[in-house]
Amino acid sequence: MTLKLDDKYIWDFWHYAEGNTQHLFFLQADRAIGNPDLRHWNVSIGHAVSNDLRQWDVRGTVFGPSASPAWDDYTTWTGSVIKAEGCYHLFYTGTCRAENGMRQRIGHATAPSIDGPWTRVGNGLALDLDERYYEEYADGRWHDRALRDPWVLPKKIDGKYHMFFTARCKDGEKFERGVIGHAVSADLVNWEATAPVYAGGHYGQLEVPQVFERDGQWFCTFCNIREHWSPALREAQGGGVSGTSYLVANDPLGPWRPAEQFLDGDVPCRRYAGKILLDPVTGADCLMAFSDTGPDGKFAGYIGDPIPLRLEDGRYILDNF
Repeated sequence: MTLKLDDKYIWDFWHYAEGNTQHLFFLQADRAIGNPDLRHWNVSIGHAVSNDLRQWDVRGTVFGPSASPAWDDYTTWTGSVIKAEGCYHLFYTGTCRAENGMRQRIGHATAPSIDGPWTRVGNGLALDLDERYYEEYADGRWHDRALRDPWVLPKKIDGKYHMFFTARCKDGEKFERGVIGHAVSADLVNWEATAPVYAGGHYGQLEVPQVFERDGQWFCTFCNIREHWSPALREAQGGGVSGTSYLVANDPLGPWRPAEQFLDGDVPCRRYAGKILLDPVTGADCLMAFSDTGPDGKFAGYIGDPIPLRLEDGRYILDNF
């Protein structure tokens, strides 16, 4: 069965496995808002638990915007969860009402248990934009300031924790500035931005990164829509598609390169913000994504069942789907 709520839209999600228990944290908004495009501004974070990624026990709302005024008093968007330094850590995206949600920042909360309660570390702010490397908001340049969707690796590399996020570089053509940003920390609290690990050149933005290793090779999933592909890439690939694909590298710090073929895309977009997970039923990789455009042409807003994947010669392929 899918993870679907009668009273809420569900979209971006992130995953944490503990023993045989699979945890999903996801963005949600009441369907009573009517227009699903308004979901981004009426958002909270939900939590559901499963043993097989198919049957779900929904635990309800576990996190949401701060009371005003605060840097994250408008939205709390996509993030990641890890266990380290003796507790659980939630990294998330926040925006504030004073800026009409146009500037994104990255927040941090902790909990003694994966079930919460989640408490902000200080005022919650973990990382703000560093203009040495990343593009600041300006009217007409892009629709927002991209600094969101933090993905933090649970183990240190060279004595530091590593965070990956979506952002835009300062120079280049409008639809070639999308990058995978990078920050480092010794303690998960104090973060320093560094240069992007993927410098772009193909997309206006890459959303919802997920960085992981398989068989000695590193992958970074991302999603975007064809309208945000560079004109050259759209022309080379028949107009492009909207959905989920990935970057490949021999090291998590890069250099990263796009997959030769987009993994899972359609026009109109059928599934979005996919994650590549180990299926506890089959023991193999699978793709999970939220359902975007339904058969009726409307936003569907639920998370589908696992889709089998094959990894052949370092390349993921949707298996018999």
